[in-house]
Amino acid sequence: MDWILTLSLMLGGLAVLLLMGLPVAFAFITVTMIGAFEVLGGDRGLLQLARNSTQSVANFQMAPIPLFILMGEILFQTGIAHRAIDAIERVVTRVPGRLSVVTVFGGTIFAALSGSTIANTAMLGSTLMPGMLQRGYHPTMAMGPIMASGAIAMLIPPSALAVLVGSLAGISISGLLIAGVIPALMLAGAFVVYIIGRSILDPSVAPPDDLPEMTLAERWRPFMIYVAPLSVLFAVVIGSLLMGFATPTESAALGCLAALVIGAAYRALSLSKIAKALMETVKLSVMILFIMAASQTFAQVLSFSGATNGLIAAINAVDPTPTMVLVGMILILLFLGCFVDQVSMLMVTVPVFVPLAAQLGINELVLGVVYLLTMEIGLLTPPFGLLLFVMRGVAPEGIGMKHIYAAVTPFLVIKLAVLALIVWQPAIGTWLPGLMAH
Repeated sequence: MDWILTLSLMLGGLAVLLLMGLPVAFAFITVTMIGAFEVLGGDRGLLQLARNSTQSVANFQMAPIPLFILMGEILFQTGIAHRAIDAIERVVTRVPGRLSVVTVFGGTIFAALSGSTIANTAMLGSTLMPGMLQRGYHPTMAMGPIMASGAIAMLIPPSALAVLVGSLAGISISGLLIAGVIPALMLAGAFVVYIIGRSILDPSVAPPDDLPEMTLAERWRPFMIYVAPLSVLFAVVIGSLLMGFATPTESAALGCLAALVIGAAYRALSLSKIAKALMETVKLSVMILFIMAASQTFAQVLSFSGATNGLIAAINAVDPTPTMVLVGMILILLFLGCFVDQVSMLMVTVPVFVPLAAQLGINELVLGVVYLLTMEIGLLTPPFGLLLFVMRGVAPEGIGMKHIYAAVTPFLVIKLAVLALIVWQPAIGTWLPGLMAH
């Protein structure tokens, strides 16, 4: 039973370092170094870590991550996203909970252009929340849709985390990017239905606002100028993947080029904005690549110690069905999501979950979508969901964490319902990638 001790020490050590406040990248590398030294044979283990780190970071499959991040940063830094939100607000009229519905539409559109949950949530919060509160919206009705639709960027392409999941788990990256589209649209649709339903039942949470009279041209002209052209960017990234004439790396590069062209067309580009977009991209990419540098060795330590096979054998001894195992994985990920970040969840679970899923015949794309949606839920799960703190940072004085927890709860229930639907009907995640295969 040595593998139990090894597994406990690796995961326990990681938890202790994270609780001490050490950045996740350094905590992960520290634990992996100790494990490599003890399990893989002292100095030889550290040399293996160095070799694995070089191979992991130099992996061409990782190239879409910084490119997708850069694409979103260009749109964010140039202010194009803010103009698009204003244009959407003009178009959406005579709907209960109008501004909350605008938030969901705008958040979904920007999620399909950025792939960054933090940027999406911060942008929506700073742009829409002050106006919503000023017009009498209840804080929970203002904040809930912002956090819920901001997190969709985890699932809908171009998601940098989808690339990371695909690379770590050996899942088709292009297939996984496409597989997230339908679940993301289902989530957005369910959010809108909930908002309208709650606003009809209790109009006080989202008072109707008096819109100035506008002609049809005044209402739709900003939409055609600032929103419609962005569909070109989505078509470039997703269309090139669906049609099969671009790899994920090539589609990400095309997306960056299209973002630059759109920014130039709006005369919103400047050297300082490009420099800031590049700097933010480097910060996020370096953190992810640092963790990736240790990922292969971490998996090898668990494998050589017998932890991976031991855990799989223990689970198989119960003779579970694939659905039971998938539900068990979800419960573990949901628990981890309450306390640790999404990349740490991946690093800890992929070495065990992927071999187990392969042995039981669980579809890899279904596993990938379950990972993405569960990690999206983790972003919003109290007490330490990352987007809860992003929301607290942009919320006005007087709004505490208890208000934020109350705001996000109904949307967490919706996300859990969609997750259960995917487990029940796996075709939701596999149908669109299946079309790409043909």
